[in-house]
Amino acid sequence: MTDDNRRYGFEAFDCAPALRIEANERVMELQFASLKTRLDKIEMMMERLEKRLWLTVYGVVAVILAQAFQSILQVG
Repeated sequence: MTDDNRRYGFEAFDCAPALRIEANERVMELQFASLKTRLDKIEMMMERLEKRLWLTVYGVVAVILAQAFQSILQVG
């Protein structure tokens, strides 16, 4: 018997524990892929939030500078 799938006259078969392990590995791969997708979305949201935060900071600084400039013009 030269067939690699046969051994001592018996056909190769998959046992239940091996099938369960393979199924668990596939589930874990899907879970990791889903987790990576969610993490990428969270990262994008954090970047947008950071941009908004800096825009707010620059806006507050601009208002403070405008008020300071306005008070300097009123004094002068």
